[in-house]
Amino acid sequence: MSPLKNPRTLKWIMNLWPPYLGAGIRVRKIAADWRSAEVCLTLRWFNRNYVNTHFGGSLFAMVDPFFMLLLINLLGREYRVWDKRADIEFVSPGRGTVTARFHIDDPLLDRIREKTRSGDKHFEKLPVVVKDEGGRIVARINKILYFRKKPDSQ
Repeated sequence: MSPLKNPRTLKWIMNLWPPYLGAGIRVRKIAADWRSAEVCLTLRWFNRNYVNTHFGGSLFAMVDPFFMLLLINLLGREYRVWDKRADIEFVSPGRGTVTARFHIDDPLLDRIREKTRSGDKHFEKLPVVVKDEGGRIVARINKILYFRKKPDSQ
């Protein structure tokens, strides 16, 4: 088994991955069952923008791969899972530590499996919010993921 298929190892590797390390992004948790993840970003001198708040690129980077990583591991080798598109809405200035939480539930997995059962592609919109320590929304991100059952798995 690849070490990247172990949530604890993946967390450790991602926390040392240069783009995350350099931006100050920290993966706090990837659940053992791949159903959830938590990522944070603490405002530091090296990752703030011109107006002393979180740099928007870092806010986006902290949420970018997680739905795809969780769903690849939950759906298994029979599925292609790709990031297709994303958008971000900056709601309020980010200061201090901000956090994003990801959760995958059974209805989502069931819907993906049903929509791709015959080999059709399916696009799913997955929203996530970034919140500050007071629970205020800093950013809303919508990720659009592509799913398709691999032809040899149908």
